[in-house]
Amino acid sequence: MSDCNFICNFTCHHSSYYSWDANDYGPSPLILNINHDTLRNPSFRTTRWTGKHMQLTLMSIPAGYEVGVENHPNEDQYICVTDGDGMICMGNSPYDLLYTKSVDNGCAILIPANTWHNLINTGDRPLKIYCIYAPVVHQPDTVHWTKRDSDKQN
Repeated sequence: MSDCNFICNFTCHHSSYYSWDANDYGPSPLILNINHDTLRNPSFRTTRWTGKHMQLTLMSIPAGYEVGVENHPNEDQYICVTDGDGMICMGNSPYDLLYTKSVDNGCAILIPANTWHNLINTGDRPLKIYCIYAPVVHQPDTVHWTKRDSDKQN
């Protein structure tokens, strides 16, 4: 067992391995099994860790849904797919998303600041991803149980 799995199973937010929790553990140091937490996340978006200059969110995008076309003018974004199938679309405007690629388990997506993008679930099960933003995009302790919750807050 790796140190990460040992530490996570016995010391890090121990209860989350038996029942889901929606806690934001930042800005304290944290070691977690990112794939395990991402796969167990039932919410559209949950901030798992928010620091001064960086943020980790977990997302579960239902089959047939999408994140929605968005742009982060001053924030770079890293997305990792841990389960499911999707399509990433990127471009210079919301009407010009000409860069499109299929993504699945293990794919990393790097989105520079001020790049329009959308991630669409093209599969038949939830698309499980985690995102790292630098700097922070969402308020600490953000939980959007559904895309509709997310849309209401924006």
